[in-house]
Amino acid sequence: MSFNQMLGQWAEQQAQTYLEQHSFKMLQRNYHSRFGEIDLIMTRQDELIFVEVKARQPNAWGRATEVITLAKQRKIMHTALVFLQQYPQFNLYALRFDVVCIDFLQPLAKIPQQSFLGSAYDLAWIENAFTFDTNLIRL
Repeated sequence: MSFNQMLGQWAEQQAQTYLEQHSFKMLQRNYHSRFGEIDLIMTRQDELIFVEVKARQPNAWGRATEVITLAKQRKIMHTALVFLQQYPQFNLYALRFDVVCIDFLQPLAKIPQQSFLGSAYDLAWIENAFTFDTNLIRL
């Protein structure tokens, strides 16, 4: 497993744990469609939340919140539609697209035994980071 895969799995687990502490329940992790992937799909009461998780090291390419492009939003929305077609029992739920960003404060050593637990980071949970836009996905 590559460093980036390990970092991604770790970040998704941190995001899942954080959201579960806020009364969310895990429905699916790493849901795939031909359009892309949704990192976490969670529920809370009558809400269905599609969560994108981003983890970034400090560098010149910006913070985690800055990498959710319109193209990425489009892929997530298309994948959410596929999920709703596959699981119609959630069609009456209120939909939400959240982003959980983890920004490390110092560069990480890129070694297979890397433990991210001891590294300082900021976690930002952005509720309603973007909205479902039929114009954006050209239905």
